Amino acid sequence: MLHASLPGLVAGLALALAPFSTPPASAPSPAAAPAALASSPARQVEALLRREMQERRIPGLQVAVVQRGRLVLLRAYGLADVQQQVPVTDQSVFAINSCTKALTGVAIMQLVEAGRLELDAPVSRYLGGLPAAWQPVTVRQLLTHVSGLPNVLRVLNPATGGLMGSEAEAWAKVRALPLDFAPGTQFSYNQTNYALLGRLIDTLAARPFAEVFREQQFQVAGMAATAFGDSRDVIPRFAPTYRYLTRWDGQALPEPRLAGNYAEFPAFRRTASGLNSTAADLARWLIALQSGQLLKTKAALQTLWTPGRYLDGTPTQWALGWLTKPRPRHPAVLATGGGRAAFAVYPDDELAVVVLTNLAGSFPEDFLDELAGCYQPAIPAADPVTWLRMQLRRRGFEQAEAVVREEQQRNPAFRPAEPDLNDWAYRLLSNGQLAQALPVFRLTVSLYPQSWNAYDSYGEALAKSGQKAEAIRMYQQSVALNPNNQGGRKMLEQLSR
Repeated sequence: MLHASLPGLVAGLALALAPFSTPPASAPSPAAAPAALASSPARQVEALLRREMQERRIPGLQVAVVQRGRLVLLRAYGLADVQQQVPVTDQSVFAINSCTKALTGVAIMQLVEAGRLELDAPVSRYLGGLPAAWQPVTVRQLLTHVSGLPNVLRVLNPATGGLMGSEAEAWAKVRALPLDFAPGTQFSYNQTNYALLGRLIDTLAARPFAEVFREQQFQVAGMAATAFGDSRDVIPRFAPTYRYLTRWDGQALPEPRLAGNYAEFPAFRRTASGLNSTAADLARWLIALQSGQLLKTKAALQTLWTPGRYLDGTPTQWALGWLTKPRPRHPAVLATGGGRAAFAVYPDDELAVVVLTNLAGSFPEDFLDELAGCYQPAIPAADPVTWLRMQLRRRGFEQAEAVVREEQQRNPAFRPAEPDLNDWAYRLLSNGQLAQALPVFRLTVSLYPQSWNAYDSYGEALAKSGQKAEAIRMYQQSVALNPNNQGGRKMLEQLSR
C-alpha cells in the first residue's frame, strides 16, 4: 500500500498543478481553443478547482463543461499516479463508481422504449426465483432506492467489496435476510437494487449487460476509454484511487497519510458501481443523451429524470439512476460516485459539468453548482445548500443556524431540503470533519423537527463525538416519531449499556 505524508504530497502537487489541456473535441479548430480557455468562465473554473484541490487535498482531477450541446472546456490538473509522479491528462481514466447508476438508468429506459419493460411492473414479472417478500417490488422502486431490499454489501467483503465465496452464495445469503422496510415507504441507498437491474438487463436483452452498455451507449456516444473494471483489472491509462488515513496499525497518525485504495466490484454488481471513464467520454455521453442519440424521445428523457414516488404520493430524492434537485429555478439532475466522481446536468440552462478525481472522500458533488456558476452565475444561489456552504466557508460552521435564520428573515421561503442537508453532513462526517458535520446535523433537526431521520442522523454524529447522553436523547426522539426505526432501537440498546 502506498503512503505519502501530507507535506510531501503538497510539495509534489505544487509541481503538477499547472493544468494540462487539449482542444475540446467539438471546438471549431485548435486555434480557437486558447481563446476559449482564456475566457472569464475558464479563469473562474481554474481558480475554483485550485481552491478545492488544495482544501480537499485532491491529487488529480479532470473537468469537462458542456454548454448548448458542445464541449466548451476540458482540463486536467495534478497527479494521476502520485508514486510515479505521472500527471493527469485528458486521457487519464478514473473510477466513476456509482455514477454508473445513471448509465444503468438509461439502459433500463432503452428497454422501456423498446416495449420490453414497464417501470411500474413488479420485477418478478421478468425475473423468476425471487423471495416472496421481494416479488411485489417494482422496477421503478429499484431505480429510486425505495425497495426495502436488504443491501448485498452486507454479505460481501467489508474491506474490498469483493465476494467471500461464489456469486450464488452471496445471493443466497442476501435473499435470506428480511426486508429493511415495506417497499415504497422509505428511502435507503442500496446496491442490491442495481445488481437486480443488471440481471434484468441480461434477461431482457438476452446477452450480458456489459455488451448492451458497449453497443447501445459507449459506441453510440464515442466513449472509447470507458469500460467496466476494478483493481483486479489492467485498465490502460488508469489513475489509481487514493484515500487519506488518520490511523495506522491501531494508532492515530500525527498527520493524514495518503494511501492507495483497493476495491473490487464483482461482475454481478457492476451495473451499480463498476465503470471507469474520462471526463471527455462522459461529456460526449451527456451530449448524446440530450441530443436523442441514446433515448428516442424527449418524453423518455423526462421520465429518466422524474423523481419516483413513495406510497403516500410524495416524491423521492432519486429519479431513474439520477439524484434530482427539483428547485424552482435552475433545476438539476446529477450522478455521484464513491465520493470521488460526479456530474450534473442543468436542463433549463443547457449546461452540464463533469468532475472526476482520484481521491475517495473528495466529494466533487459539493462544488458542482459553484462550477456551473462560472457559466451561469445564478445557479449557486438557486440551491440553498450550495449558498449555505459558501456562507459557512466564510463565517464558520457554528453559525449555521444563525445564517439560516438571517436569510429566512429576508426570504421566508428559504429552506434547504432535508435530504440535501443530511447528505452533506454525512459527507463531512465520512471525511472526519466531525466539528463541521455536527452543526449541519443540528440545523437539520431545527428545520425538520418532525423528521425521525433527522434525529437519527444527529444521534449518530453525537455518538461519534462522545456525547452519549445527548445521542440517546436524539435516538429516543427518532424512535418516538418512527417506532419502526429498528436501527435507532439498536443504537439505543448499545448506548444504554
